[in-house]
Amino acid sequence: LSVNDFELVANETDALILDVRHQSIFMKGFIPQSIFIGLGGTFAPWVGALIKDIYQPILLVVPEGKAEETITRLSRVGFDNVLGYLNGGFDAWKESGKEIDTLESVSAEVLEQKIQEDALVFDVRKPGEYASEHIENVSSTPLDFLNDHISEFPTNKDFYVHCAGGYRSVIASSILKARGFNKVIDVAGGYGAIRETGIKRTDVTSCSSSK
Repeated sequence: LSVNDFELVANETDALILDVRHQSIFMKGFIPQSIFIGLGGTFAPWVGALIKDIYQPILLVVPEGKAEETITRLSRVGFDNVLGYLNGGFDAWKESGKEIDTLESVSAEVLEQKIQEDALVFDVRKPGEYASEHIENVSSTPLDFLNDHISEFPTNKDFYVHCAGGYRSVIASSILKARGFNKVIDVAGGYGAIRETGIKRTDVTSCSSSK
């Protein structure tokens, strides 16, 4: 679809705009209200987990040459209602002068400073990962069950989201932004980077803190 046709279909249907580019590229600019689930990660399982209706109309933003692969992988998990993909990708959208959005990100070192100022942090890893070790006084809000925790996210102040390495936190952040939570900030490098800082951590079994 051309940029104008893509926008027209998006406005006239309840299609979900699914952006499958790499998370580092997505964060720098994306179509407002679009959801990120990158081809480079566990794409199909997350599509199945997060898009509940297999008949959901979908519009795609894909890297060049990846449209067929994306449609095939969606079809394998039952999602056959792809209405089209953006010809020329996000670059065409941006060059046309259409509105774009971005996702703010901070390093784990910046998060360490913000935690000292009582920053609100959300851990979207799986419960088992959280139980193994997590930031002290941070609750578990697994990506799989993000909808169950929507009321916990603030709309009036900054909050931070992290996963293990940065893929799932961008998925979560894109969903939250699409729902109007514009104060969401991604933590680059996820828990792997957090472990290299002095942020206090604990585990469920011992509840003991460590550096």
